[in-house]
Amino acid sequence: MNPSPPVTWRTHYALLVLASIYVFNYIDRQLMAILIEPVKQEFGISDTGIGLLSGVTFAVFYTVFGLPLGRLSDRIGRKPVIAFSCMAWSLMTMLCGMAGSFFTLVLARIGVAIGEAGGTAPSVAMVSDLYPAHRRSTALAVLMLGSSLGAIVGLGLGGWIAQHHGWRYAFLLIGAPGILLGLLLLLTVRSPAPPRVRQAAEGPQEGWLRTLAELLRMPSFLWLVLTGGAAAIAGYAIGTWSPSFLIRSHGLNMQQAGFLVGVVGGTGSTIGTLVCGMLTDRLARRDVGWQIGVPLLGTLLSIPFALAYFLWPQGVAFHIGDTPVPQAFLFYSAFGFFGVWWATPCLGAITHLFPAHRLAQATAIFVMAMTLLGVGVGPLLIGMLSDVFVPSLQGESLRYALAASVVLLVLAAGFLAMALPRYRARMKGLAGGAATVGAVAV
Repeated sequence: MNPSPPVTWRTHYALLVLASIYVFNYIDRQLMAILIEPVKQEFGISDTGIGLLSGVTFAVFYTVFGLPLGRLSDRIGRKPVIAFSCMAWSLMTMLCGMAGSFFTLVLARIGVAIGEAGGTAPSVAMVSDLYPAHRRSTALAVLMLGSSLGAIVGLGLGGWIAQHHGWRYAFLLIGAPGILLGLLLLLTVRSPAPPRVRQAAEGPQEGWLRTLAELLRMPSFLWLVLTGGAAAIAGYAIGTWSPSFLIRSHGLNMQQAGFLVGVVGGTGSTIGTLVCGMLTDRLARRDVGWQIGVPLLGTLLSIPFALAYFLWPQGVAFHIGDTPVPQAFLFYSAFGFFGVWWATPCLGAITHLFPAHRLAQATAIFVMAMTLLGVGVGPLLIGMLSDVFVPSLQGESLRYALAASVVLLVLAAGFLAMALPRYRARMKGLAGGAATVGAVAV
């Protein structure tokens, strides 16, 4: 297990700042989802083009820079990498609002991707440095609230700004606070010494290719990486295209769709993230296998709710103010609660598998799989399927393209089932001294 300093108010303050930064990481990443329709109209691009912009372009550059920045944070410390990355992606988000053409918008989104590549993995590693193992899943759940709260603010506030002031102002106003948060982390948060300083006695530093090969040779970790990739394809596809689905298939406007997906759906995801983190910490004390069992259970429960959301016919359940709530959206709220259960426990499992000097790199590999496959493939795949289905399904093409993405959740559940016994055996071996960190595992 990675040693951690005593938990004090400074520990919780550091977590609060990291969680706030992670919120803006996801705000800036998800903002594009609510702005798809006006961006399409201004630049005259197809659903496939939007998939390339919000998916492949972002994912490739995020992935290319993810492992080097994770490795850098293992060497010089988590805090400076996170802080400067936050300021960089926030500035590039603001530049998205100044794009004069589709090409310059793509370049700005590439900048966002490069900046965000230095955010997630070092943040997870820093939380692992700060909190002991038995409290780590709960602490990571607080960090991972960023994805849900980011959806609430990015889609809800972003939709409102775009509806009343235009999509460019949404990028400009939402990007600015991240610069201040990066400075706040840099100037006010104390962080543990760089892992390479603490691990100096371990001998010569490994090359990154050798490190990558050693990490992926651990079957329990490999199955977790595959889980992250499959679940993220479905998750990012659904998150990116849900506002457009509600606009096209249920007749909502941009502000209404952003409010429902962001605020209402994001609230369900926020509660689900906290519940799964606390539940995992509690159950894993009895049996380490629950670290994987909880995400497996959540993924299985999310599948029927996702299908019902996409396939339920038109019809309004009730109104929230002036916003009609489609009957189908009630299933989305349940899907949002259970659909996030895979991420936090899987990241927690990785923090238990690796020592401090490899943790950010291992986390970066997991996040890279999520991003390259999820962000890269998910939105593009659904955009392409939607375009293919147009001749036969017309305005409902997006509905059935999204329904097809649920197959990936079934695949993710299968990967978790494969990971569970291997993770349990690995952890029991570590606890009993039968295995050494970094060796080829069960």
